[in-house]
Amino acid sequence: MPDLTIGRLRGGFCVSWYDGGKRRRHKLASRTRKEAEAEALDVYRHETIIPDEGCTVERIWAEYIASLGDKPAAATLRYTGKAILPHFGKLRPDQIEIHHCRSYAELRERQGKSQGTVHTELGHLRSAMKYGERTKMTDRAPHIWRPEKPAPKERFLTREEIWRLLTSCGSPHIELAVTLLLGTAGRVGAILDLEWHRVDFERSQINLRLDDSKTRKGRAVVPMNGMTRAALQTARDAALSDYVVEYGGERVKSIRTGFYSACERAKLEDVTIHTLRHTSAVHMAEAGVPISKISQYLGHSNTQTTERVYARYAPSHMQDAADVLNFTEARIRLG
Repeated sequence: MPDLTIGRLRGGFCVSWYDGGKRRRHKLASRTRKEAEAEALDVYRHETIIPDEGCTVERIWAEYIASLGDKPAAATLRYTGKAILPHFGKLRPDQIEIHHCRSYAELRERQGKSQGTVHTELGHLRSAMKYGERTKMTDRAPHIWRPEKPAPKERFLTREEIWRLLTSCGSPHIELAVTLLLGTAGRVGAILDLEWHRVDFERSQINLRLDDSKTRKGRAVVPMNGMTRAALQTARDAALSDYVVEYGGERVKSIRTGFYSACERAKLEDVTIHTLRHTSAVHMAEAGVPISKISQYLGHSNTQTTERVYARYAPSHMQDAADVLNFTEARIRLG
């Protein structure tokens, strides 16, 4: 979508944009700038969508990203679009059928992508098409077939493996990030977004939430433990920027290289950065921490997600049900 410019025209507002090098301008009925910004999108769509041809996936995808602004989801969709758009981009929503989705899944499988990745990518396509329906860029969002979502990975680190990883980090900023990932059960994005003004040593709290709620993923306010407090205090004394995880005074945008190098030195296999969040939740469940508390710690919006994944790790999970099926006593009574 081109840049739309809101201006003034004969005492009111107007919208203008360039189409093929030619400037186009339309007067708006809105009386406030806020209303004008919303109306401008409707005018642009009405003037540029050719009724006979409709609106393509490529265009809806671009406008969906534009609507997200600088939210992290926008960057995710730009990345996903590199795979989705070559396959679906030129189609109109009403042209998408199940065989398009299945052929996409087969293509991505041949490219070495996991079923989970394909499930997520087609989920992004589904979200974009629903956005197109909400904004009347298409009459109806098509059905987007997806492969089954894989079962959650069982891999988590033992205490001995955690110690090996922490002692293999090499760089202080990688060790700090890993320590916080484990101690807060936060996602890597939340840890790398963390700034010092959200670290409260007096209340012993770490606020992983962004002030402007840019992320759609839940984030929590969690208490410090001895491990995270010690690591944060050391980092605070040497801080050169507003960001907790920094390198050379600059914000760290990714720890992938350092993390996987640490895993290699620690001789850990089949471990991802997200494994650390799973590890923290499993250890809480195994220690008997109530699911409601684990859910809050993880920043889940409801306990159902937490229970589905982590209840089986709780030592007493379904024990009462198993006790009902203990028929030894009946055998004793019968002799």
